[in-house]
Amino acid sequence: MSKPKHERTLDETEAQAILRNIRVSPRKLNLVAALIRGRTAQDAVATLTFSKRRIAQTVKKTLESAIANAENNHQLDVDRLVVARAEVGRSIVMKRFHARGRGRAARVEKWFSHLKIVVAEKSPEAPAQQEAA
Repeated sequence: MSKPKHERTLDETEAQAILRNIRVSPRKLNLVAALIRGRTAQDAVATLTFSKRRIAQTVKKTLESAIANAENNHQLDVDRLVVARAEVGRSIVMKRFHARGRGRAARVEKWFSHLKIVVAEKSPEAPAQQEAA
């Protein structure tokens, strides 16, 4: 008794990688994800390689996983891949307390995030149309 087969929600020209429960707030992660949205895969990897943000290396590993999924699982051309979507979602929140003066306590929230990167293979005639315009 296994689970029923899950229907594929992506197009045939798309592949994805999902990373869950990353120890960074969604606001900070979304700043890094915004750097790569809409870029080519090689350009996005280069951007993340030289980014100074701590979480950029984790996002880069997830992007490389999505590229590897596209190449190995779906036989897509790596040279024509574009970051179609980079979605950031909220995960759990760890609640901690910080000691304050007069015996009081302040609440500290430690946010976690989810990251989903979808890469898509662009058609070969798309750059030719952009050059003509």
